[in-house]
Amino acid sequence: MPISNRINMLSTGIRTDVGVKVYGQNLDSIAVLSEKIKKELTGIEGIKDMYVEPITGGKYVDIEVKREEIGRYGLSVDDVNAVVESALGGMKLTTTVEGRQRFSVNARYGQDFRNNLESLRRLPMQTMEFGSIPLSAVADIRLTEGPPMINSENAMLRGTVLFNVRDRDLGSTVKEAQAKLNNMVNKMPKGYFVEWSGQYENLIRGEQTLKMIMPLVLVVIFLSMYFAFNSYREAFFNLISIPFALIGGVFMISIWGVNLSVAVAVGFIALFGLAVETGIVMVIYLNDAMVQLIAKNGNSRETITNEELREYVIHGAAKRLRPKIMTVCVTLFGLVPILWSHGVGSDMMKPIVLPMVGGVFTSAIHILLVTPIIFYMQKEWELNKLGKIDVLDAAH
Repeated sequence: MPISNRINMLSTGIRTDVGVKVYGQNLDSIAVLSEKIKKELTGIEGIKDMYVEPITGGKYVDIEVKREEIGRYGLSVDDVNAVVESALGGMKLTTTVEGRQRFSVNARYGQDFRNNLESLRRLPMQTMEFGSIPLSAVADIRLTEGPPMINSENAMLRGTVLFNVRDRDLGSTVKEAQAKLNNMVNKMPKGYFVEWSGQYENLIRGEQTLKMIMPLVLVVIFLSMYFAFNSYREAFFNLISIPFALIGGVFMISIWGVNLSVAVAVGFIALFGLAVETGIVMVIYLNDAMVQLIAKNGNSRETITNEELREYVIHGAAKRLRPKIMTVCVTLFGLVPILWSHGVGSDMMKPIVLPMVGGVFTSAIHILLVTPIIFYMQKEWELNKLGKIDVLDAAH
């Protein structure tokens, strides 16, 4: 958790998953608005660990000089400030030399004295005509409240409502919170506004990037299969394995209780490549069976019957079953142990691996059982309509 908090702070300026930044010109008004936002967000499903970043509540020793009184005693504001500085802040007396090191020697009153207002009021001040007088004679000393730390961003004061998201996906949680805050945000005073920050910013950037990457991935997969088979139709039929892989991936992340995230999307992108890869292995072996059929009977409707076509498709799908299953098993055996890992980085690897495990399993079932049927129907159509079988120019 400390590492996570620091990474969040470095990347977004927010220590938690999500933060609502409240900008304005007055710290007290920002504190009031932050408390109202916290009250509005309380009760929303998924929001946990919510708190308002402290803006007020800091304790200060306020020493205000009585200008009329210092005039009577023949003192100046600098005289009072010098006494306060030396007593509370410390005064440099000398520098000690120890070998090659230099250390300054400072002197000031002890902690117990500085924590006591009555002791501060009795702090002696020397005058030319009246001797020693207490500090309370020329200054008002009292405790006041103020900000423990002043945060600013974009040249404006800033307060923050911080919370984490648990047991729910980040996107829907923030959307519900934004919908609940819309009425309040529209009624905020002039010069005050809110901004959503934290990992939600990364989510928005990730979604925009994925909207460009996902279509590009599908286009690259399609072109790769076209260059492998030299057939648009065969490349399109091989893309059918992607929806079947998607079904297994969605089913797996729903069983594991993982919400959709950028890591899950990366896992699906890797899954699409694995699914198409195993599909290509099947199609190449089926194509080898068609080459054997043509070598035996010739490539004509009169010499090839539907029964022979069906027999060779089954032969190509069944006889080369071992390399196809090995391709799937090697992937599964390499990925499944990650699901039970608990080391550093496992929380990031699991969302990537889950869709790959579930998708490879369902896509393998599709490729072993459905792909030969689709291939057979396609070749049967070619035989009836074109009078011959279109043999792919592909090899393994």
